[in-house]
Amino acid sequence: MTENNPYSRLPEVPTFPLSSENLSDGQPLAPAQWSGMSGVPGGLDASPQLSWSGAPAETKSYAVTVYDPDAPTGSGFWHWAVANIPAGSTSIPEGAGDDDGSRLPEVAVQLPNDARAARFIGAAPPAGHGRHRYFITVTALDVAEIDVPAEATPATLGFLMAGHTVGRAWLVGTAETPAV
Repeated sequence: MTENNPYSRLPEVPTFPLSSENLSDGQPLAPAQWSGMSGVPGGLDASPQLSWSGAPAETKSYAVTVYDPDAPTGSGFWHWAVANIPAGSTSIPEGAGDDDGSRLPEVAVQLPNDARAARFIGAAPPAGHGRHRYFITVTALDVAEIDVPAEATPATLGFLMAGHTVGRAWLVGTAETPAV
C-alpha cells in the first residue's frame, strides 16, 4: 500500500496544535472509535474528543473531517465531516458525532459520510487489507459559514474550503483487522 498524505498536494497553510484524549498521533484508534455499525465487536462509532489552540488570527470558523485514504475504493473513505464550527470553539467532546450532533455547537452542520449517514462512523478496515490511517483534521477557515448544503459530500466540503483555508491541524490514528 502506498503511503499518501491527502494534504501533501494542497497549498501549505500554517498548522496549529491539535490533541485528543482518545488517541496519540500515529497510534491505533481506541475501540470506541471503531465501527459497531459495520459489525466490529466492541466498536461504538464514537467520534474522538478533540482540542485545539493557536489557530491563525483570521480564523472565523472550523471544519472537522475524518478520512481514510487507505480504504480499498480508489477514493478513500470519509468517516465524518462537520462544517461551521464557530471560531470561539476550541474542543469537541467524544461522541459529538452521533446521530443528532447535540454535543456539537448549535450552528454546526454534519454532512453525510461515505456510508451516507450524517454522523461519525468508526473504523472497519477489511480483514487482511493492512494498516489503515485515519486523518482526523481540524481546518481553520476565513469565513464564519461555509456555504455547503447539508446533504453535500465531504469531498464537496473540501472543494468549498479550498479558497478559505487559513490553517490546518491533524492527528493520524491507525487501525488494522487481521486476516481470518
